[in-house]
Amino acid sequence: MDKFMLDEFHSYHHPVLLRESLEGLNIRPEGIYVDATFGGGGHSRAILEKLSTGRLIAFDQDDDARQVAETITHRSFTFCHANFRYLKRFLDWHGVNAVHGILADLGVSSHQFDEAARGFSIRHEGPLDMRMDTRNPLTAARIVNEYHPDELQRVLSQYGEVRNARTLALAIAAQRTQAPIGTTARLVDILRPFAPKKKENQYFAQVFQALRIEVNDELKALEDFLHQAGEVLVPGGRLVVLSYHSLEDRIIKNYINKGTVWGEPVKDMYGNVLKTFKAVNRKPIVPDEKEIQQNNRARSAKLRIAEKI
Repeated sequence: MDKFMLDEFHSYHHPVLLRESLEGLNIRPEGIYVDATFGGGGHSRAILEKLSTGRLIAFDQDDDARQVAETITHRSFTFCHANFRYLKRFLDWHGVNAVHGILADLGVSSHQFDEAARGFSIRHEGPLDMRMDTRNPLTAARIVNEYHPDELQRVLSQYGEVRNARTLALAIAAQRTQAPIGTTARLVDILRPFAPKKKENQYFAQVFQALRIEVNDELKALEDFLHQAGEVLVPGGRLVVLSYHSLEDRIIKNYINKGTVWGEPVKDMYGNVLKTFKAVNRKPIVPDEKEIQQNNRARSAKLRIAEKI
């Protein structure tokens, strides 16, 4: 990635709820912190400004993010080119067994959405890819062209909450027999007859979300990350998570409030709920209208803050 591309990358990245996220971390200058989703580096740079003798370890599986991270030469900064589901493994590798705060900004970055070749957005024609880690062999094209209709229905229903998932899965299976479905534009053309009137873009977004979650195994990765976050945070340490759709937010809320990602609490012999965190904010923090106007990605954001018990 040359300098022009790096400048362009930075221009795309507008950290959502930045002030609230930093306040939620309750940063100590000498503390050890994790930015679990480096992206364009906005959150990481802001955290580094608040550290003196402390340390920041950042994670991202995206190769573009890795190249941006290489431009940060701060002595307290370490970058791990990995999915945050491997949080504990990489912290161990770097000699860290406890941290004071962890931040995760979930979902797709503005840069990824705006890069047509990544295939994340309905707004740009590009290959049906949707991989956050290009080393991953599974692409959206493989899903729509190779999954059995029953599996397609599961993905669309479970991860996109698409109401006519069965009908759509069968339609996709029929279309791919005529020619492989290889681009975002071709997929949108197939979806169009099945979309509710005046809600077409919402429908397309639901389908794209479903495929993206399946490609990147996002919900299971989030579960793995949350459990490991609970293990590596010191008592009183903060977990700050930004989510962008209800499936993610439900998992985060359940883990913080109930101690399990599925929402059914586990209790000890005295009936006390066994959990790792307590919620700092009872309701999620959401952006105000000013921030939404400045950054449309913020529209669906929900910020939850928890403290290790």
